Parts: sequence; structure tokens; C-alpha cells
Amino acid sequence: MQVKVSTMAPRILYVVTEDWYFLSHRLPMAGAAAAAGYEVHVASRLMDGRAAIEREGFVAHGLSWSRGSLSPRDSLSAIGELRRLFRDIKPDIVHNVSVKPVVLGSAASLGLPPSIVNSLTGVGSLFIGEARVSGLVRRAVRFALGFLLKRDKSTTIVQNPDDQAFVRALGVAPDHVVLIRGSGVDTEHFVPLPEPPPPPTAAYVGRMLTDKGASLLIEAFSHLTKRGVPLRLILAGDCDKENPGSLAPEQLREFASAFGIQWRGHVADVREVWREAHFAVLASRREGLPKSLLEAAACGRAMVATDAPGCREIAIDGVTALTFPVDDVDALADAMARMAEDGAMRDKFGHAARKLVENEFSADAIGRETMALYERLITAGAR
Repeated sequence: MQVKVSTMAPRILYVVTEDWYFLSHRLPMAGAAAAAGYEVHVASRLMDGRAAIEREGFVAHGLSWSRGSLSPRDSLSAIGELRRLFRDIKPDIVHNVSVKPVVLGSAASLGLPPSIVNSLTGVGSLFIGEARVSGLVRRAVRFALGFLLKRDKSTTIVQNPDDQAFVRALGVAPDHVVLIRGSGVDTEHFVPLPEPPPPPTAAYVGRMLTDKGASLLIEAFSHLTKRGVPLRLILAGDCDKENPGSLAPEQLREFASAFGIQWRGHVADVREVWREAHFAVLASRREGLPKSLLEAAACGRAMVATDAPGCREIAIDGVTALTFPVDDVDALADAMARMAEDGAMRDKFGHAARKLVENEFSADAIGRETMALYERLITAGAR
């Protein structure tokens, strides 16, 4: 990492909901900050990830919040907990990641010195799907975002142009919105893999959520099974009991038994999945920037994905992927069948996908963009 900061050991605090999310989605960004000379702190609900965070040389701080709770009492308690933490750590930059930390972390910082970076990693189920919240809560969150993101000390990072338009519609000035596409992919860890032997195999890596398209994918695969299409399906990921849109384990076991699906649950090293799979599939309704597709692309895998915000940044129809309309089960099934049957197309798309990741989504490239933003904020704060 070439970017250097101009002050001695500036301190950055990442605020995320869960330790596993930080480790799976934000580690490259935090690593780039550490390499640039920052003292890195991570505030999160700590389950099993404290040791892994501390092995990276970061300081872990436990939060008592619940990711699934939106109650006013819990939110006020979380704001108070964060505010005490900010006063203790005295960070130069607080980087909030995803909607809940953005709202609560920004509110907790009111009147305090640090510069605030807010990463909106997609608008989430709160606005688009299965969240069991009232229209009043949705409007309240939208109002809070509009107020908090417009503050002078706040900069918002979005991962795709659709989310950029969402933030701009809240009234946030253009110079307070930065487009940085994701946290970056380690292109030395995720390398092109040879295609496995037949039969053709599709794989989905991610949580087993309706908004991620898990149910639609299973339905499409059942159609292909009835049509006699020789295709295997691997599902790699856990259920999420705190998300109301999650499938239940017993449902997945029933589907796996009925349709011959391989449900692996959590897979520690997803490269093992891409060694077995001929192509990736994602039927999500909306993403910030799908990590699962970025990693599949880095491994040289073609993709089948929804033509939806976030997905279309990496899954480009006719170039790296076949795309289909959101919630269109027949179009998804047809695209999977086409990809399964055309090895030459998979090879062409897979090479293009790897090249796209190398050029635009590598951890080094994203790290440079992010560190440039941090340095600008540190410099402005020193004036």
C-alpha cells in the first residue's frame, strides 16, 4: 500500500454489527488502514471473532446491541454505549458500516470531534424486503439518514450508482458522497481455478435469505430437475435467525432431500466451493456489491445473476454473466440451463470476470481509494 498519512498513528474505529461480518467483508479495508499507519479499532457485537480480530493487530471492543432490534429503547442504549466508546478511544475517524451502525454511530458522534465515514452497503431488507417493521419506522430511518448524512463532518461511501442516487435523493451534497466499489478482493488468495469435471454444477454462497434469492433459486432448480437438465446445485451459507427473511434449517434440509441440493452450511474457505462449481448464481433483489460474486469472478467463474443494483456492477450481461429480471423464476431457470450447457460461454465469461476483478475490484485498488479518502479527512481535521 503506497498511501501514507501525514500524522503520527491516526486512530480509526470501525463500527459494524457483528464480528463475523467485519471479518468476512471489511478485513481488506482495515488491513489497508493498518498498512497505511493507522491504529485500527473495531467495535462490534463479539461472538467468536475477537481472537481473529486481535490476531490482525486490531483492538476489539464489544458492543451489547442486537442486530435485529430496532426498538427505540435498544437504539438509545446503543447510542449511549457508542458515545462512551468514542469518548474513551478518541478516534480521528469513525467508519460506520451498514444502515444500523450508520444511523446509531452517526447519532452517537453528534458534538464529538471525529470525522465520520458512513458506508451504505446496499439499502438492505429494511427498505426492500422482509423486515418486520412498520412504514413509520422506515420513514423514521430515512429521515434520520437524511439528517445525519448531510452533516459537514460526514462522508458517505456507496458501492454502486443506484445507492449513490438513493443518497443524493436524501439531499446529501455531491461532495459528501463517494463511490468506492466494495472492500476489495485479495486477487492473490482468490486465483483462477480450472473447471471441475462434469456434471455442470452451480453454486450460491451467502446467507439463506429470501432477499438474497435463496427461495427463488431453489424453485428454479426444482423446475430444471423436472425438465431433466443435468445440473447440480451447491448452497454454501448459514441461516440467519435474526433476519425475518431467513429460511429455516429444516426447510433447507427438506429442499435438499427433495431436489438433490447440497446444502453445505457455512464454508470456511469458499475457494473449495468454486473448485467444485462451474458457475456462480445469485438471485438477490438488491445488493451493495455482492462479495460472493466478486470472489467467484476472481476464481474465474462465470455468473448467473439478477439484473439488480449492485449485482450488475460485476455480473455484466453477455460479458461476465447471464442476467435475468428480479423475482423471475422462469428466466432464472432458463439462464442456469444455458450456462450449464455452454462450456465455451462459461470459459469466455470466466476469463472476462477475472480480468474485471483485477482491473477494478482488487483489494489494492479499493484500498488506495479508501486510504485517499481517509487521508483527505485527516488533513482537513488538522486544519
